[in-house]
Amino acid sequence: MEADVCIVGGGYTGLWTALRIKELQPDTTVVLIESDICGGGPSGRNGGFALSWWPKIETLKKRFGDEEALRLVKASEAAVAEIGAFCEREGVDAHFHQGGWLWTATSPAQVGSWEGAVAVAEAYGEHPFEVLSAEEVQARTGSPVHLGAAFEPSAATVQPALLARGMRRVALDRGIRIHERTPMVELERDQGVVRTPSGSIRAAAIVLALNAWAIKIKELSRALVVVSSDIVTTAPMPEKLEESGWTGGEAISNCRLMVHYYRTTKDGRVAFGRGGGRLAFGGRVNSEFDQNDAQTEGLKKDLVRLVPAAAGVPITNDWGGPIDRTTDGLPFAGRLDGKVPIVYGTGYSGNGVAPSLTFGKILASSALGLSDEWSEVALNSGVPSRFPPEPVRFIGGLVVREAVRRKEGREDEGLSCDPVTGAVAGLAPQGFFRVKR
Repeated sequence: MEADVCIVGGGYTGLWTALRIKELQPDTTVVLIESDICGGGPSGRNGGFALSWWPKIETLKKRFGDEEALRLVKASEAAVAEIGAFCEREGVDAHFHQGGWLWTATSPAQVGSWEGAVAVAEAYGEHPFEVLSAEEVQARTGSPVHLGAAFEPSAATVQPALLARGMRRVALDRGIRIHERTPMVELERDQGVVRTPSGSIRAAAIVLALNAWAIKIKELSRALVVVSSDIVTTAPMPEKLEESGWTGGEAISNCRLMVHYYRTTKDGRVAFGRGGGRLAFGGRVNSEFDQNDAQTEGLKKDLVRLVPAAAGVPITNDWGGPIDRTTDGLPFAGRLDGKVPIVYGTGYSGNGVAPSLTFGKILASSALGLSDEWSEVALNSGVPSRFPPEPVRFIGGLVVREAVRRKEGREDEGLSCDPVTGAVAGLAPQGFFRVKR
């Protein structure tokens, strides 16, 4: 099979890239292959938070400087609205709801974790956050656990699988050829050939939209560490939500490193997740990331503690998925060596729903050989930093994860502790070991 562009990966990044290519050059022949079904990976089973990069503005500024940081964060904010406009224009019922995001403190150590991002944003003359008191956030969430928050009204939620499948339908309507259940088994860089079990695609340009599976690419293997994120959902409980006061449809996450994230759904359920469960050794991203009984039991306890209205409500579903974490939590894009353009984007670190739209623009321009504001963006500069090689990365990750688990467990009890030993250090109202996003 011949194509102008072959895209490997049918999640958000691959689908946004395909749609953008057709928008820029409608006559381009685009073939997309996916090892599962479109949206079968993290794109279809995430928490459904469409967030900007405003919480990462300090990191953006440090890596790229003032002007580029502001351009990128404004693009990420615009991407949220673009998803809503896409759904409305194309008739995609992905339950898009722009109810905002509450970035909360659920222990004394987390209070004020947003202060740096708020200050940098205000230095730019921007005010993306509204800082809320404990009383204000408790009234909005119906939970006394919250000790303060920064509210970002531009954020939204989606039903992630419905968005992915809706994008697939639109892509087919645009003439994009999609082959599901078709994994890439070999990449011939010099010839520009993607081989699959049932045939091959020769393309003038190749896009690798692999998410966590990018860790299998040699040049990218040390740029990522793959950890699990796990979710449970309750039975519908609209009356309980109404009684609690959590009726605005806000997305909520706290300031832990092993973050809790939760939101309500269109039919009145609570979807409740936590990041940082399991850790992949090397490139072994397998079915163990799909579900874990121990993680589910822990989530059930955390759910009732953070969302008291859920007490006694049955859990109807539980699942997990892999997260492609980078050293600083920001994604990156670049090009692999080869005689044809082979471009990639990865490293969303748990925030990919809205940023993947921006990366679709970056990868589309790069694959088409365009010189524009997207192909020349600072994020499109290759691997920015690396983790240690295996087995140091895996062993070190286990040690750090256990230390963080102990530390944050103590913080959940209102105590601060040593991040290595887990020893109690005493009460710390402003956070002895504050974790910043």
